[in-house]
Amino acid sequence: MSDFLLELRSEEIPARMQAGARAELEKLFRRELDAAGVEAGEITVWSTPRRLALIARGLPLATEAVSEELKGPPVGAPDQAVDGFCRKAGVDKGDLETRDVKGRATYFAVKNVPGRATSDLLAEAIPAIVRDFSWLKSMRWGAASISTESLRWVRPLSGVVALLGDDVVDCEVHGVTSGAVTLGHRFHHSGDITIGNAGDYAMKLRAAHVIVDHEERQDLIRSGAAKVASEAGLRLVEDEGLVVENAGLTEWPIPLLGRFEEDFLEVPPETIQLTARVNQKYFVCEDEAGELANAFICTANIEAEDGGARVVDGNRKVLAARLSDARFFWDVDRKKTLAEHAKGLERITFHEKLGTVADKVERVAKLADWLVFDAKAPNGDHKLARQAAELSKADLVTEMVGEFPELQGLMGGYYAKAEGLPVEVAQAIRDHYKPVGASDEVPTAPTAVAVSLADKLDNLLSFFKIDILPTGSKDPFALRRAALGYLRLVQVNDLKLSLDEVAHAWASKPMPKLAEKLADFLLDRLAVQLRDEGVRHDYVQASRSWQGRPDQRIDRVEARARALAGFLDSEDGANLLAGYKRAANILKKEDWHGAEGEIARTGEEDPLAIVDDPDLRAVVEAKMAERHAKELSYTPEPAEKALMDALANSEPAASRAIAAEDFGAAMAALADLRAPIDRFFEEVTVNADEENKRAHRLDLLAAFRAAVHKVADFSRIEG
Repeated sequence: MSDFLLELRSEEIPARMQAGARAELEKLFRRELDAAGVEAGEITVWSTPRRLALIARGLPLATEAVSEELKGPPVGAPDQAVDGFCRKAGVDKGDLETRDVKGRATYFAVKNVPGRATSDLLAEAIPAIVRDFSWLKSMRWGAASISTESLRWVRPLSGVVALLGDDVVDCEVHGVTSGAVTLGHRFHHSGDITIGNAGDYAMKLRAAHVIVDHEERQDLIRSGAAKVASEAGLRLVEDEGLVVENAGLTEWPIPLLGRFEEDFLEVPPETIQLTARVNQKYFVCEDEAGELANAFICTANIEAEDGGARVVDGNRKVLAARLSDARFFWDVDRKKTLAEHAKGLERITFHEKLGTVADKVERVAKLADWLVFDAKAPNGDHKLARQAAELSKADLVTEMVGEFPELQGLMGGYYAKAEGLPVEVAQAIRDHYKPVGASDEVPTAPTAVAVSLADKLDNLLSFFKIDILPTGSKDPFALRRAALGYLRLVQVNDLKLSLDEVAHAWASKPMPKLAEKLADFLLDRLAVQLRDEGVRHDYVQASRSWQGRPDQRIDRVEARARALAGFLDSEDGANLLAGYKRAANILKKEDWHGAEGEIARTGEEDPLAIVDDPDLRAVVEAKMAERHAKELSYTPEPAEKALMDALANSEPAASRAIAAEDFGAAMAALADLRAPIDRFFEEVTVNADEENKRAHRLDLLAAFRAAVHKVADFSRIEG
């Protein structure tokens, strides 16, 4: 057994591509080994800006010889079938053997595959790996690049190290031959480095000022940046993405702290941090009070003789130029009020079918006003909500947001504060995009909640109205994110919003189909969200109806689904569900809807004939069953009477709890039916010979089903 080392050396690999490249290299290497029937032990993949490296532990020196046996057609089969089998098996017809299979002579192909040296397999695999490598972006180079058949790589490939044990695996990749020689740090080391084997690879490169393990470089940057900040009496603002990016830019990382002019701190701190991060890949620091300090930390790729003073000074000058631009944008933008900036929104198209951003703002302002004034969700000042909504998108036309789109909303809040607008308005403008993701902060201030809700609802309603919905993995207008934001705003702020009323207010007329379409989408997203909390999707489905129609209040559906999950996880709930399914199966088998007995006895028109909704139908069934109970022509059996009494007590209690939206109490009322329904099935014959008994008992089961359906639609529960 031997360890194998593969290094693919090139010009600088972009930091953002290195993680994907490591995964791609391992995937392709495993593909080649699997195809050759070779098992590898541990595989390690590293990357630096100038190389990808893979080490596979414990490879065999050769593959074992194997004999493969393939069963073919029977003797006497058409020549076409036999010839096809030979081509598939890779043998000549004369090499076929015949054997008896269940009394019939049958062709067999026997292939003896000799063992091969692993080095030979690797020599074939390496060019295949390089050829099939997938990069986000790649290039051709040199004289060969005039042909589309030439090698494509992220940057020009300059070297291949391939060692199995101590021996070179000889191969060629588009003119680059393999060997045991690599290069060290671009500035700290000159000349070739000869690698003996996989075991000394990392050690020899370290001696040449290259830390080949990307995770080790990340640790050095993380701890080193924190250390230099602490030595200056500051605290590093942690940024893991920046740690990874700097590790992908350096082979010998040295964090260095520098200072910029304090005057720049007049600019909003997020602007400084974004300027340092995006443009220069610098960390920023905070002082003891938690305020942004006039300090930055850059990651050098050299260990300078002067301790990095010249490196820091050069980086300071570049950062100062960037911050000067930011300060210029800040000063220029404040020369106009947000209302003046907002006029520019008339020139920006929101969507060709939905008008301009100014049109969207007007819709959002109208809806935010309604949410506060009429819906009382949230209960705040509707004038402030309208003002904040009208100014919420104004910063989109500012210079600062033009340079840094990530600051939209945030800069609007700063400009509103600088202009002297009410604090509630500035906060609402700042926070109206929130929450952006599952872990993002959720606004709770009434004005901010109203504008955020209105913005997300307008996105959803607008695109749903023109039939643009997310499909599969495509969601170009981030409607799933808007739906999640709406759900979290409703949940955190305990809001009770009926979507049919929302759609009516948004469109200035009833929009039942639009509201129903939006409710279905939101409830599907709710089911995905609750799944992570152990609430099954079918519990949400079972809770989606209210008073005979689809429930338009997402909060109420969620409350019922959570109560249902807790109830069905209990012994009473699980047993009641089993009893319900048994009752429903009997009623389905008998085609019994609770009305046939009524028609037979009274000759009245079927009261269910005009009732399509299952919940309303259940109400009628329950009332009919109650009347039947009063007209009994026989003495019910004890278990039958017990179920009748339990229904008489539980059904009203459940109805009162449902009306009060106390779903826990409604489930508790259902629990009282568990023992009576179990006893009923144990002791009572439903399909009695006497017609009056049979009809009453089926009606009783229909009444039981109706009582359960008032609380939740158990027919939608799987399993």
